[in-house]
Amino acid sequence: MGLIFSLLINAIQIYSWLLIIYILMSWFPGARDSSFGQGLARVTEPFLEQFRRFIPPLGMIDISPIVAILTLNFASRGIQQLYIMLMVA
Repeated sequence: MGLIFSLLINAIQIYSWLLIIYILMSWFPGARDSSFGQGLARVTEPFLEQFRRFIPPLGMIDISPIVAILTLNFASRGIQQLYIMLMVA
């Protein structure tokens, strides 16, 4: 059972890093237009779009990626706590 929790936590961490890389690519002109950037967009945009529906951009600043990463962080911590609770019981 520990392997499943470990895989979930690792998948969330990897996805968080993919989001961070995708966000940082916006600082470099044309980076998101590359094949790597388009691949990341296919993986990350569906998740980010869920947050953009509820969190409008503040001027030219889009804070939805920050909320998305925080959500993943909370999910990871929740999975860790669930594992701890199940191991104690």
